[in-house]
Amino acid sequence: PVPVVTVHASRHGLGGAANVAANVAALGAECRLVAVVGQDQRGESVRAELDDLRLSADYLVVDAARPTTSKTRVVARGQQMLRIDEEIEDPISAKVMEQLARALERALGDADALLIEDYNKGTLVPQVIERGLALARKRSLPVVVDPKFKNFFAYRGATVFKPNRRELELAMGAALDLAHPDALPLALGKLAVDNLLLTLGAEGMLLATKDGQITRIPTMAREVFDVSGAGDTVTAWVGTALAAGADVREAAHVANFAAGIEVGKAGVATVSPAEVLSVHETYYDQLGKLRREGLL
Repeated sequence: PVPVVTVHASRHGLGGAANVAANVAALGAECRLVAVVGQDQRGESVRAELDDLRLSADYLVVDAARPTTSKTRVVARGQQMLRIDEEIEDPISAKVMEQLARALERALGDADALLIEDYNKGTLVPQVIERGLALARKRSLPVVVDPKFKNFFAYRGATVFKPNRRELELAMGAALDLAHPDALPLALGKLAVDNLLLTLGAEGMLLATKDGQITRIPTMAREVFDVSGAGDTVTAWVGTALAAGADVREAAHVANFAAGIEVGKAGVATVSPAEVLSVHETYYDQLGKLRREGLL
């Protein structure tokens, strides 16, 4: 038998690095998206959606040899049944790489932070990564990286490196014993980054800093409807908080609140400052009540 899907509704949204940009825009901050799109209708749709968010498409590079990456999710009764990916993961050509590097240099002109979202789609080749990190160092900008496996060890010197547990274990070649006090500092040393922010899904996050401190941050999610895009939300909030002058612990905590809200929404979604402030106030009101009642 052939599965038959009857479509009752559909919607389009930005994904990948564009979703990070959308989350930054939802914070009220300016964001310049440097990315590669195809010479196709989906590429035009990305431009239109960016325009709706008042985000510039001036730093997009068009590659006629590859399609704009697209992911179609089939959802029934709140459950994702199927995902259809249309993409090319081969590395970009030398010509496109140079165009991307120039766009990155223009975008970083007066920026306050660099956010790198790596999806193993062939866009972030080592030369582009090296150029971005060098430009950020020259300008003393914080760099937040959401990595994938291919370039995992290419981000030496990044301010915040944000893998999930599976990604870190694959890269390290071993299961991660979070109860062992040396597990995260060892990974931090091998990665040669300033701070390691490990996302753990329902278990929240762990932050390991170069001064040897490890901070456990419990999840703030009340209900989990869809985890798509939660990592993008964390990247956006950490990067924007650092750009605004927060320290890494403050940035991680506020991003954790934002992620807890995002997973309660359908599909990839953005989170507003008002939503985070509301949840933050409710959380600390409840915490204060428990302390007053002697339960904490």
